[in-house]
Amino acid sequence: MPTSKNQTIQETMTFANALYTDLSSYYDLMCADIDYQAQSLSIQRLHRIFGHGKRHLDLACGTGPHVRYFLDLGYQSGGLDINQPMLDIAARRCPQAHFSLQNMCHFTVEEPLDLITCFLYSIHYSENLAQLKECILSVHNALTSDGLFCFNAVDKDKINNALFVKHSAQQNENHFTFSSGWHYCGEGEKQSLKLCIEKKNKEKMQIWEDEHSMVAFSFHALMALLEPSFDVHVFEHDYEKIIPWDTQSGNAIFVCVKK
Repeated sequence: MPTSKNQTIQETMTFANALYTDLSSYYDLMCADIDYQAQSLSIQRLHRIFGHGKRHLDLACGTGPHVRYFLDLGYQSGGLDINQPMLDIAARRCPQAHFSLQNMCHFTVEEPLDLITCFLYSIHYSENLAQLKECILSVHNALTSDGLFCFNAVDKDKINNALFVKHSAQQNENHFTFSSGWHYCGEGEKQSLKLCIEKKNKEKMQIWEDEHSMVAFSFHALMALLEPSFDVHVFEHDYEKIIPWDTQSGNAIFVCVKK
């Protein structure tokens, strides 16, 4: 039957495992509610307390928003990621920075760094605990003496599968709704990040769904991996204040000084 011109044509399309490849151009919109400036300033303050120097690398840098702020703070900043479309956007955002297509679990640098960061829980993108250990070793090798490694993480034993975050954004005539949440089955070293994007306009609706397998660990197990190579300081997940971790929350910022 022919469709009336005044009738809204609604199409629903679902794509799996495509968010970071096919939808790289939507990544910044998806993260529009993230306060990159506050996160960057917080780590700068911690770096002043525990470290020194200005050579910085951001692991899993995505489109480079953290790198942009570190450059503005006077750092010689760069990033790495496994997604070239993301890095292309990052290079346009930060033309003076160096970006490389590398896996954070097996990366090398040309000269020692003073600060390595890994924001937005990206440390969990290590495939398993063995890969996480390789990531920590790569970071240790890349840092100068007393260099700093800062990242945030979630404790698998504190994950509530019913919780998720959601926000909306407008781009031209398109309305986007983004949602994400952690899921952990209760055993093993695998957890997942479930993501969904809904894009609506007058003519159609598109839905992208994605589920990323990520490494799961308790903070106790994480500390066991870090402590042979780093002096570890743990803080509450609060980028406005520097508060020592209360040992109960499952969300924390780790500040690791190379031994």
